[in-house]
Formats: sequence, structure tokens, C-alpha cells
Amino acid sequence: MAFPLSSAFISHKASIATSLNPSLTQQRSHLFQSNPTCRKTALFRPTFCCIFPKNPSTEVNRKHKILSNFCASTFKDGTKRFESTVAVILFFVQIASPLPFTAWNSLSISSAEAVLYSPDTKVPRTGELALRKAIPANTNMKTIQDSLEDISYLLRIPQRKPFGTMEGNVKKALKIAVDDKDSIMASIPADLREKGSELYDSLIDGKGGLKTLLECIKDKDPDKVSVGLASSLDAVAQLELLQAPGLSFLLPQQYLKYPRLTGRGIVELVIEKGDGATFSPEAGGEPRKTATIQVVLDGYSAPLTAGNFAKLVVDGAYNGVKLSCINQAILSDSKNSGYSVPLEIMPSGQFEPLYKTTLSVQDGELPVLPLSVYGAVAMAHSDVSEEYSSPYQFFFYLYDKRSAGLGGLSFDEGQFSVFGYTTVGRETLPEIKTGDLIRSAKLVEGQDRLVSPVES
Repeated sequence: MAFPLSSAFISHKASIATSLNPSLTQQRSHLFQSNPTCRKTALFRPTFCCIFPKNPSTEVNRKHKILSNFCASTFKDGTKRFESTVAVILFFVQIASPLPFTAWNSLSISSAEAVLYSPDTKVPRTGELALRKAIPANTNMKTIQDSLEDISYLLRIPQRKPFGTMEGNVKKALKIAVDDKDSIMASIPADLREKGSELYDSLIDGKGGLKTLLECIKDKDPDKVSVGLASSLDAVAQLELLQAPGLSFLLPQQYLKYPRLTGRGIVELVIEKGDGATFSPEAGGEPRKTATIQVVLDGYSAPLTAGNFAKLVVDGAYNGVKLSCINQAILSDSKNSGYSVPLEIMPSGQFEPLYKTTLSVQDGELPVLPLSVYGAVAMAHSDVSEEYSSPYQFFFYLYDKRSAGLGGLSFDEGQFSVFGYTTVGRETLPEIKTGDLIRSAKLVEGQDRLVSPVES
């Protein structure tokens, strides 16, 4: 789309050319003399006005012609300089601005364009953060969480940190926690209320609570603030998990035939080198023949996908399965039979997942569980149809910002069913090579939330 001012420049040039054309000037002069209204209007037109004596001598005419040409040349030269100056200004503004100049009357961009143009798109960049955001908790707790999560972004600001803003965020969270205690506690099931009360007290006055975090901010020590923030957010997440004992939505009737996970689960995978090599030693330890990885499954956002994976783990389907490394992913080579679960993705801002539908990042659609996180765990597509996930083949995604698209998003964002994240052993993932294998896989937490399919 052409820049709006270009048309103004063109019309202005045409106006200048017309005013400098003697024949047109004489026609206008004749028109103004014969029409009083035009004469009055002509006073407000930026045209050249030439006054001739009744009996001009040759010398006078010559001088007048020189003067007229000089004025016209000067005006034309000044116009060109003005246009050049404006062009230079616009050039530098264009470079300095992150926005495309499609129109002066629209300096804001849509949420979809913001996703693409902003390098700081607020997509969770760690599995822990994504999992916290995915908990369907009490509204007040979510407001507290959002206020605290903003501090993690403020801590990234180099040099002078906005500690005043951080302090305001914590005070806001503390006020909500105190003023809305009854609402927060009422959202916790009765049999978990006692544990919830302990967590609530810890959030307010505990060693890793909000009041302690406030003191860390007043000391203006970014390291202390970071540690205190992590403790406070952990307490928030534990309270939210108590508020969400099951799914916050009803599954479509046709999907009740699949296994489902109605909350969180943890799978522990023991990885072994296929060529007899060893993994790097842990701090102060010896080289390891095996490495342990823990994956947190999120049934809140992907109940069918997480449920199918959990059931396969319980059935021992991944024990002894080899791994392959391809395109920033570690893919399982399992051929065991599972369920062909429909592609399942929960969009941000929605209350239930979409099925058999991918998301369009270009249109501003982002998933609750993003793929653009190092250690994300997702199901591969089915061999038969991309509307379904593979019944058995999963992969670890090795997100690399250098290979990401605009906004730091993976080019495959919104195309796969992400159902969990690696929370323990992320440092082991780069050491896994093709031919390594899963010695064992166990569901160490969440058995009580795994629901078997309803038999017809």
C-alpha cells in the first residue's frame, strides 16, 4: 500500500506546475477580473501574482521576466528541498519504528500482528510457567498469579530494574489474597480445606510468601527477588491445584470412549545409552549409565492426549523402546497399539479444547500449552490423518529460538497436541542420540486421575 503522503506530494507538484505555467496564469487572471467572487477567493490561493505597468518599457519587461523566473526557480528549488527533507525524516522514522507505515491513522496493530512482530510475545518460555498458567483455578488466584508473573518479565529489564512497579504488583496480590480469603478458600473442596489453609498461610506469611517477597524487593536485590518470586509462585500453583480437582468442562459424548486424565500426572522415564556410552556426570558425581527424566502431564488442557499416553505408560508400552533424533525432536519408535486420539489443542482464553483443528498463529491464536518451550512433550500426527494424533508415537521438542519464527514462536506452533513438559532432566535431552532407549517408563503420580474408557 502506498504511503498516504505520496499522493499529497504528487498533487502538490501538479499545483506548483500549474501555477508556474504562464498561459494558465493568464487564463486565471482573466477569470478573476471578470468574476468578483473569484477575485476574493484568489487572495487565499498560493499563486504568483504579476503586476504589469500600463506601458512597460523593454527594460522593465526584461527585469520583470528575470525576477519572475528567479522567484519561480527559488520556489521550485525550495519545494524540492522540502520534499527531500521530509523523505529523509520518513526514512529514519521507518527504520526506527517496528511498525509498517501503512497509514497515519492507524499506529496500533492487531493482536495477531503483535504476535508476529513482537520479539517479546508473552508465550510461556518454561514448562513450569506454562503448567501454572494452564491450571483452571479461582479467578482471584489467577489475578494474583498474573500480577506475580509480570514481575518475572520486569526482572529481565537490564540495568535499572523497576522495583517500584514490582512492589506495586506484590501489594496488589497481597491485598487480593487478604480481602478475598473467603472466596479463595471456598473454591477448595471440603476434604482438602485443611491443607489449603496451610498453603494460604504460607502464601501470606511463609518464608517464601508475599510479605517476604515484598522485603526482597525493598532490598533491591534482583537475585533475592527472583528466588522469592519462585517460592511465591510455587505456593500459588499448589493452592490452584487444590482448587481444580478435576476438569472444568464436559468432554463431548463421542470422546468418552477414550482414556482421559482429569488433572495432573507425572511420568518418570529412565533413559539408557544404546551404544554403551555414558551420560555426563551430575555435579560432583560419576558418569551415569542411565539418566532420569520427569514429565508432568496436563490433563486440564489435553485430557484425551495425556490420558492415552498415561495408559500406554501404565501398560508398559514404552519399556525398551528406542529413540530417534530428527529436526529438533526426540521421537519414540514405539509400535505398540494405542488409541487414535483426535488432535486436541486448548486455545488461550478458551474453556475447553478444540478437536481435529490446528491453530493459526497468524490470526493471533495461541495454545495454552505452547510447543515453543524447550522440553515440550507432544504426540506425533497419525499416519492416516493429521486430524488425529499418533496412537503411540510421542516426541520431546528441543525448542531453539535461533530456528524460530517471528515472535520467537516455532513454525509448528499450534499444529501438534502438546500434553506436558519435561520438568526434571532437561539437561539430559541434548545428550540423547538416535539408538538410545527408554529402559522404563512409570506413572509415578496421577493414577487416581486416570479414567479408563467406557466400554460400549
